[in-house]
Amino acid sequence: MTERFVGARRTILAALGTVLALSLSAPARAAGTAADVPDGAIHVEVVAANGSGCAPGTATVVANADKTGFRVRYYDFVAAAGGSADPTARRRNCQIGVLVTVPAGWTFAIAEADYRGRARLNNGATGLQRTNYYWQGSSANNRTEETFTGPLNGYWHTEDVAPVLVYVPCSEQRVLNINTELRVDAGTSSGTSSMSMTSSEGDVDTLFNFSWIRC
Repeated sequence: MTERFVGARRTILAALGTVLALSLSAPARAAGTAADVPDGAIHVEVVAANGSGCAPGTATVVANADKTGFRVRYYDFVAAAGGSADPTARRRNCQIGVLVTVPAGWTFAIAEADYRGRARLNNGATGLQRTNYYWQGSSANNRTEETFTGPLNGYWHTEDVAPVLVYVPCSEQRVLNINTELRVDAGTSSGTSSMSMTSSEGDVDTLFNFSWIRC
């Protein structure tokens, strides 16, 4: 299946981490239902990670036990500008390659991505979170982004709906490349502003949800 849906984005800005309930309409399926998941084991691994926001060993991936998706955890992904911040720290990025091995008779797409982080943006400063998604060997590239305006001191949360809704051909393995960027512009603000996506600051894992179909 080669049908591709353009991703949409919904954003939450809340100091207390407000929860958004999102209703997602599933695409038409040749067989099975949206609730179907494979019976066999799912294996997810990071095969490559590079960028200023993910030094070696600072990005990991964990598969959900219910086979609905996987989480990427970053441990040193912080952009900062203004004040005493290093000028090179205003932009940080991390590109990871994720390989998902699924049981025979099934294939999948990524239907939704959920990002969480923390922002400390002074009045006059702005922040940006941008992500590109593409399958290894595919020319299809989907980009989503969201901007944030200070003053903001709290958790941020964005959701990408159907970011990579292209199903991997049955019996093939392809690496999903995810390139995420955080950028901070000090603007007219004073002091240091920052934007982060690090697991040390609470529940800020990036969650990717599968859309399964039978081959």
